[in-house]
Amino acid sequence: MWGIITAKYAVIKMYIHRRGEWPDFWWDDASVLPVLAAVRHRQGRLIGRLESLGFGLQQEATLAAVSEEVIKTSEIEGEVLDQDEVRSSVARHMGMDVAGLVASDRVVDGVVEMTLDAARNFGEALTVERLFAWHAALFPTARSGMRQISVGRWRTDESGPMQVVSGPIGREKIHFEAPTAALVDYEMARFAAWFDDNDLDSVLQAAVAHFWVVTIHPFDEGNGRIARAIADLALARGERTSARFYSMSAQIRAERKGYYDILERTQKGDLNITAWILWFLECLDGAFDRAESTLESVMAKAAFWNLHRDQALNARQLKVVNRLLDGFEGKLTTSKYKALAKTSADTALRDINDLVARGILVRGDASGRSTSYSILFPG
Repeated sequence: MWGIITAKYAVIKMYIHRRGEWPDFWWDDASVLPVLAAVRHRQGRLIGRLESLGFGLQQEATLAAVSEEVIKTSEIEGEVLDQDEVRSSVARHMGMDVAGLVASDRVVDGVVEMTLDAARNFGEALTVERLFAWHAALFPTARSGMRQISVGRWRTDESGPMQVVSGPIGREKIHFEAPTAALVDYEMARFAAWFDDNDLDSVLQAAVAHFWVVTIHPFDEGNGRIARAIADLALARGERTSARFYSMSAQIRAERKGYYDILERTQKGDLNITAWILWFLECLDGAFDRAESTLESVMAKAAFWNLHRDQALNARQLKVVNRLLDGFEGKLTTSKYKALAKTSADTALRDINDLVARGILVRGDASGRSTSYSILFPG
């Protein structure tokens, strides 16, 4: 009796990559296709809306979306990047003339380069060399935190099997164990051949590719970020445009617990990945919701600067106003202005008072230390 139960439990918990039919994924078309059709329809409408904008607004929308993608794909893995550095790096790599740019470090530049390569060069093959270049860009110091890692090559099993683990030392919970390192080269060659030669709908391809790569877990670190970049590459191929207007990673970040839960359940199941695909489609639809807000913000920002096109602001004011226009959380105070502009309290107050006098900022109702300011958008 117990032996049978144990055997059944072992089958249920067998990792998907150990099954004989791996990687012949399948899904229930009756469940997936109606949802896919709705998402594809919405995707087409958003692309049409983006293309109706002028080149400058397209660039601004892409700057916002790529910056959010870079920040959020890193946040999913617990790495917080400086927002100003990311925006500056994206603008420089896109060749945009944007006010208030700051210097960015190699880590920020590396994530930006990978993200833009996936979006811009969607027609290029996904070769091993390209994946290694992405990985090297993500880890320019060959370290993940304090730990030295292998960069630009597949992982090894020198320090044991590749496992996804949580919990304190001594009471760890193993959520997933990837294929042995000896199989990675073969598994990734098989994946890359499929990725560049299949007739799947591009959105389905993105969902399958994301799951497939994160299950192989081919690198020491950075597997999630690279899997999401590959999914973005598949989406860009389907859209046939390098102009990005949404961030899948931003929506995944907002649903991070659900993301890890569905990955774990699917990786411990059979080759039926219907639940994962439906989750991916729902997440993509959520990303389109965010894109709608981003496009509205871009258009509001354009109207704002059109109204104030004759205003001569100093570099500090330009930096802070652009930060407010790009979705600054909360309201601006003198101390926040001081921190953002890296200036003194007196200079911050003079700058703010000048912006209020010009009709760019409006003072809130509170006074004293609670005094705050916000952007005055054209009515």
